[in-house]
Amino acid sequence: MNFEQRILNVELQQMSNLLQTPIEYLKGVGPNRGELLRKELGIHKYGDLVNFFPNRYIDRTRYYKINELQNNAAEVQLIGKIINIKTVEQKRGKRLVATFVDDTGQMELVWFQGHKWIRESLQLNVPIVIFGKCTSFNSVFNMAHPEIELLSEHEQSLRSALQPVYPSTEILTNRGISNRTINKMMQQLFLETQDQFTETLPNYLIDELKLMPKKSALFNIHFPKSAEALAKAQFRLKFEELFFIQLQLITKNLIRKHKIKGHPFTIVGENFNNFFQNHLPFDLTNAQKRVLKEIRNDMGNPAQMNRLLQGDVGSGKTIVAFMSMLLALDNGFQSCLMAPTEILANQHFIGLSELAQALNINIKILTGSTKTAQRKIIHEELENGSLHIIIGTHALLEDKVKFQNLGLAIIDEQHRFGVEQRSKLWKKNDIPPHVLVMTATPIPRTLAMSLYGDLDISVIDELPPGRKPIQTVHRFDSNRLKVWKFIRDEIALGRQIYIVYPLIQESEKMDFKDLMDGYESISRDFPLPQYAISILHGKMKPADKDAEMKRFSEGKTNIMVATTVIEVGVNIPNASVMIIESAERFGLSQLHQLRGRVGRGAEQSYCILMTSHKLSNDSKTRMETMVRTNDGFEIAEVDLKLRGPGDLMGTQQSGVLNLQIADIVRDRDILQLARNYAVKILKDDAPLIKPEHATLRAVFMELCKKKNIWNYIS
Repeated sequence: MNFEQRILNVELQQMSNLLQTPIEYLKGVGPNRGELLRKELGIHKYGDLVNFFPNRYIDRTRYYKINELQNNAAEVQLIGKIINIKTVEQKRGKRLVATFVDDTGQMELVWFQGHKWIRESLQLNVPIVIFGKCTSFNSVFNMAHPEIELLSEHEQSLRSALQPVYPSTEILTNRGISNRTINKMMQQLFLETQDQFTETLPNYLIDELKLMPKKSALFNIHFPKSAEALAKAQFRLKFEELFFIQLQLITKNLIRKHKIKGHPFTIVGENFNNFFQNHLPFDLTNAQKRVLKEIRNDMGNPAQMNRLLQGDVGSGKTIVAFMSMLLALDNGFQSCLMAPTEILANQHFIGLSELAQALNINIKILTGSTKTAQRKIIHEELENGSLHIIIGTHALLEDKVKFQNLGLAIIDEQHRFGVEQRSKLWKKNDIPPHVLVMTATPIPRTLAMSLYGDLDISVIDELPPGRKPIQTVHRFDSNRLKVWKFIRDEIALGRQIYIVYPLIQESEKMDFKDLMDGYESISRDFPLPQYAISILHGKMKPADKDAEMKRFSEGKTNIMVATTVIEVGVNIPNASVMIIESAERFGLSQLHQLRGRVGRGAEQSYCILMTSHKLSNDSKTRMETMVRTNDGFEIAEVDLKLRGPGDLMGTQQSGVLNLQIADIVRDRDILQLARNYAVKILKDDAPLIKPEHATLRAVFMELCKKKNIWNYIS
């Protein structure tokens, strides 16, 4: 380690030690406030406070007079004094009311909570500055829970034209920790640390991107000197946050390729070639060929493959997965495919069995419903190697399931499996299998770079030829008679229909009632013997579900009335119409998945979104998006904007994107820039040992110690 690096490490260590100081030691905080900050905002140390960024800013250059106020709930600031304080009884509890005056009139300041400490802190006839939202009641202006500061302190404090507003909670407000209190804490923090924030990025990167220095960026994010300085500070801190995450993810990928050995599948043999030349049911699209080539290259290396395969509904992921399994088989290895539900596992089993029909391959399925006698056979065949491909659900993770030599593990819709569950599969071998993760939920590019940045990503972005785009229309409940006529016409042409009702966990009883009410009214409108109806919902036994699915797939019923259990894995080429009831209650990705259940045959297919006339703006956007496009990636981008990354990925991965200042939707360009630079730097200097990367290496090593922040990706 050279002298410069040692000096840098000492500086970083000193700064790091100071930022590790417990928050209660900051002047003006103390044990009680410290405990509140920990519980409510997760602020434990000085470092947490400096990285507690404002969520908006207010222009505090203007002071209003009472006679200038408008009843528009705008945030304003006034100078004046309190001349009277009283407690007013009301139906529920009391309210504290103070009369505030300036030289143009008077108004009321109102508090509904925290009366005791507020009353003690208020002084009569002393010049103060108040700030808050103004409203008018009975021609008298009032301000509820205002921020109050003595004019003398206000004039001396570290101020800027743009005043930061920090995230808060009701408990903090009620306990007197206002925005102004946080601002004072921040001022104290900068006085104590004396602005000693060590630079974290290499000089050449700062020069090249014209980035604001670290200490200036931190100061201007909390006390902006101007709108321009604030914009530069935000850009600098967002870039840094996203850059270090990308550096971590890409390093992780490089380490995995270097350290985690895999079985090199060097042989492209009889199974693969025979299938490709003689039994392909249709020509592969260019996208499928490209993805297959990427997978073959990965599996040909002695490092473990870790690849995410994205493809829209019906893009042909299954055949790519099957051909990857044939490569494993040609090299003497077994494969498994794990799906989140029995319906999906069965669907894969039927699909893969059809593809393997002409080849001498042993494929079986293992789920919770598999009979004990059958399980025993499967366990034996997996151990002796005579079972080549196993499809299953979580049942594959059981300790009893042992492979002779698992070479390829394919996981479908992986976000439905936990990290521990997936790692159980890897441990079934001395050398971990190659991993292919498949998803039919298109993931926006920004999200993929953040969530799956340590995986190599393949995208099938092209549908097989001959598929007609599904026509989507939005109809209100008042158009139901026309929709029913359309269904009758389609059934007369020999087609089949899905009618799907929403299922929301919190109100299963209500939703079950919706489904049963719908089923009864559909049965009246489409009576036996002319029409036959199937029903499918989550409360049915697996055997009953399978029986209903079988009747529908064999064409014995015309209409399938179901909840979202048919969202994934149901493949009925003859079904040409998907009707989604109460479509406003579904998310965009769910609507897109449901629509993908039709359009699997050669005939024109339709998706009809039924809603009430009462629609929120978000619901209108969702309906318009579905009608406008069939492109899953475009739909996912809109969904990300509407719902945010946490909701989009579900609870399992929402914590992944607990970013402090960046936003992967709004800051996608900064994310792309950060990733490009991370790739460029690691390509040139993976261990970060060049002198110009000394700062980067020191910060990176420090961050890697905080495993809970940086090692959050499976």
